[in-house]
Amino acid sequence: MSIHTIDYTVLAQNIKKWGKELGFQQVGITDVDLQNQEKALQDWLDNGYHGEMEWMARHGMMRARPDELLPGTLRVISVSMDYLPPEAGFAETLKQPHKAYISRYALGRDYHKLLRQRLKQLGQKISAEVEQLGFRPFVDSAPILERPLAEKAGLGWTGKHSLILNAQGGSWFFLGELLVDIPLPVDSAVENECGRCVACKTSCPTGAIVDDAVIDARRCISYLTIELDGIIPEEFRTAIGNRIYGCDDCQLVCPYNRYSSLTNEKDFHCRPQLYQQDLLTLFLWDEKTFLSKTEGSAIRRIGHEKWLRNIAVALGNAPYSDKFVDALESRLGFSEMLDVHLHWAIQQQIQHRKAATHTRQNKTARLIRIVEKGLPRDA
Repeated sequence: MSIHTIDYTVLAQNIKKWGKELGFQQVGITDVDLQNQEKALQDWLDNGYHGEMEWMARHGMMRARPDELLPGTLRVISVSMDYLPPEAGFAETLKQPHKAYISRYALGRDYHKLLRQRLKQLGQKISAEVEQLGFRPFVDSAPILERPLAEKAGLGWTGKHSLILNAQGGSWFFLGELLVDIPLPVDSAVENECGRCVACKTSCPTGAIVDDAVIDARRCISYLTIELDGIIPEEFRTAIGNRIYGCDDCQLVCPYNRYSSLTNEKDFHCRPQLYQQDLLTLFLWDEKTFLSKTEGSAIRRIGHEKWLRNIAVALGNAPYSDKFVDALESRLGFSEMLDVHLHWAIQQQIQHRKAATHTRQNKTARLIRIVEKGLPRDA
């Protein structure tokens, strides 16, 4: 088709239809102008909120300029794909401190390749209609502000937890972008409907949401358990609880997530070797087992040492168990970094044992007093 005979309005409608046929729940189109995001991005970097994610600062304002990432880009096709599995089991796992809580997005197949392949297929469909189309798919893999682009494309609004929300699907979805060099008509942003709700801000275990839609990654459990390579600051270890990979708390309390749709992708369903497993079971995996059990999973990229680090912290937060202490002690000498967390966890277990002993002694003393007074035991 010649560029002079293209009906871009019809093409945009077809793109949205093709996208949904490929499994995307939403498809929107926006231009590349993100100038109004540059100051907020620079302030975020200047405040050091990116922590040790040095690539955030290295790419600087390119993140707000998609046409620098792929010269000639005129439009961004933004897509979403639901990932909430049918057997999510949020509260059940968080309420059982001996179980391992893994962020819902990471319990199935790594989403990067799946979404990128679907976006590539969408680009190829467009190429069949447009001569000399330039396109490039991205899925959380390039210096690009995907959430502001998704907001401009009408996929939802930016919640106070900084994630994209919409009234129909909540926030349990992945985002992806297809950069193209054709002047498609753009979509309109939707109204922000968070109102006065601050549930996400007040529920964050570590106070990482420092302002509306502003996250201090250095305090975020997802950053601490995934992105941070070294020692988790002691001030955050207790708050981490049994979360060994990521955190969903800000999404769990969001009213709009009551209406979230379950994923249609079986690849995103929970893998049994990761779902609601005992901390001790996962902690005893050697590196070969870890690599085998996490094959095709986003979890694999943190490596075995950080996996053990995260579980050690969770074991330190769990109620006392001789088995936990024995397991923690068995890992001593693995590495200097891990040893810091192992020693902390062992000390925590000792404190839990003392507290439990003190509680039992108090209960025994109370029963003795009741018997001496001749009162009923339930008095």
